[in-house]
Amino acid sequence: MGTNDDWLALTTEETLEPDLPICDPHHHLWDTGYEPGVAFRAEQVANRYLLDEILADTSSGHNVVSTVFIECASMYKSTGPEALRPVGETEFVNGIAAMSASGQYGKTRVAAGIVGYADLNLGSAAGEVLDAHIAAGCGRFRGIRHAGGYDESPDVRNSHTHPFPGMFADATYRAGFAELAPRNMSFEGWCYHRQIPELTDLARAFPDTTIILNHFGGPLGIGPYEGTREEYFGQWQKDIAALAECENVVAKLGGINMKVNGFGWHKNDKPPTSEELAAATRNYYDHCIETFGADRCLFESNFPVDKVTCSYNVLWNTFKRIASGASADEKAALLHDTAARVYRIEDAV
Repeated sequence: MGTNDDWLALTTEETLEPDLPICDPHHHLWDTGYEPGVAFRAEQVANRYLLDEILADTSSGHNVVSTVFIECASMYKSTGPEALRPVGETEFVNGIAAMSASGQYGKTRVAAGIVGYADLNLGSAAGEVLDAHIAAGCGRFRGIRHAGGYDESPDVRNSHTHPFPGMFADATYRAGFAELAPRNMSFEGWCYHRQIPELTDLARAFPDTTIILNHFGGPLGIGPYEGTREEYFGQWQKDIAALAECENVVAKLGGINMKVNGFGWHKNDKPPTSEELAAATRNYYDHCIETFGADRCLFESNFPVDKVTCSYNVLWNTFKRIASGASADEKAALLHDTAARVYRIEDAV
């Protein structure tokens, strides 16, 4: 599989407010040229997304000072106990983070925070995996994502972690979840929109664990959900408002340009502009900012997955358009400060 760079180049824009500091709290790194069965292949637009590739994106106009890596089943160990194999991903990413931290590759601190994967269905035994991640992260490891995106429709691809119905409520899963707070580890809440109440129940059960809602709670727009966005948007709003009542939850705003969201941008002759993206998706952003508040919201790129729709420069222009009416403090929170606080990143901004 190649890249869609030629298609993305058909839409270019001047960078809006280029000096505003950004902490991008959600991106992936991988090299799948030799892994034909990699979990994320169905969404990716490039076999390789490593330091050179992400720096090409973060250097495309905006002032990206730091980033956070989010697990994507990349570079697992090929030997050893099955439960500990995901620690290989943290080792891999920490190496890239160390390269970036040297300053030899520019100002952006790539993977200043690392979020890995531990199978919480191990119950309390997940603690051993968390400790191994912490050791491998050399001070950069911040938490885990055990994705729970599940839908019964065969047209919807479930999360690469093979979730089952009701997983967030499962007693063994919750025994594994209980291992996070004692280690000051956060949890990435990735689910589909009908599961948001399940994530809310989990958040209420563990008020001492920071939960970061991923991608607006996964509004689906394919399969049985194609063309139904207006029908379920009101319920989505209610579910998000209930989740926002949990003070231990913050919301990542982004990741809504994937194929699974059903906007179909990738089918067009040319990519959308930031104005088009903002017009089509603003209602999701506005509702989350209204219910959570800017100090509990953080814009995210979800690159290179969202690269199926637009370039990095256009995406962050979209975010800045959506935040155009916010105060200077609110903009700072949405673009940088909330992410830096949640992931405990000390940037020189």
